Amino acid sequence: FTSRHAVVNGVRLHYVSGGSGEPLVLLPGWPQTWWEYRKVMPALATRYRVIVVDLRGMGGSGKPASGYDKKTMARDVRELVRTLGHDRVNIAGHDVGAMIAFSFAVNHPEATRRLALLDVTHPDESYYEFRMLPQPGQAFFPWWFAFNQVQGLPEQLVSGRSRYLVDWIFDYLLVDKSAIGDRDRAVYAKAYSSPDAVRGGNSWYQAFGQDIEDHRTYPKVTAPTLGLAHSAFHPRMNQVLPTQATDVRVAELTGTGHYFVEEQPAAVIGHLTGFFG
Repeated sequence: FTSRHAVVNGVRLHYVSGGSGEPLVLLPGWPQTWWEYRKVMPALATRYRVIVVDLRGMGGSGKPASGYDKKTMARDVRELVRTLGHDRVNIAGHDVGAMIAFSFAVNHPEATRRLALLDVTHPDESYYEFRMLPQPGQAFFPWWFAFNQVQGLPEQLVSGRSRYLVDWIFDYLLVDKSAIGDRDRAVYAKAYSSPDAVRGGNSWYQAFGQDIEDHRTYPKVTAPTLGLAHSAFHPRMNQVLPTQATDVRVAELTGTGHYFVEEQPAAVIGHLTGFFG
């Protein structure tokens, strides 16, 4: 694999690529970087030209003041794909990366062969219904959705102390906490240690209002679409995705949490290769 940068759509993107075959773009989530896919990249690279991208605001990519709505970030990826000489790609994203992968497919259907969404769907009206206070026994309480909306304060609180946030998030959302080890957590903490890095990641959440408005205008995705979700999110994925795409299959991963790319890499490899061909 090689690590490179390209200036596309007015932003400098870092990407890691390797392998040969049909191009497969992989997009990470929060609070991660391209490193999220380290366990699945070698196997996938035996069948595909794997291109793992640090999103605008993430890791080794630029962190401009604006452009964090998912339509603009999908345009970043589209221009990178074009720069790398590819007309059509398979694309998969996890967490925030899934939102961008969906936006890529719906806004650039001519460039999309197949689409896989890992554990998250694109922001829609239901995002306004997340509770500020968890009900007793509520299994999932995404307080960071609100925290990341705050302007300025997260940078002051998290900068230089990002390891506390990284450890808490992973311990909360993993079944096997050892799946993301000390070295991996240090990689992610370093990537989110500066004020600009915290602001960049938060900006993905602060753009949700615009993303919801954009979603209202979108037709259904026409590319074959896979939704891959862990057990707690699978019912919602199974309910929502058929309303957003015309050719859908949804699969469930059991015994794992939200970060299943690292927790169950063999299962992820199996589902992606079975779907992408």
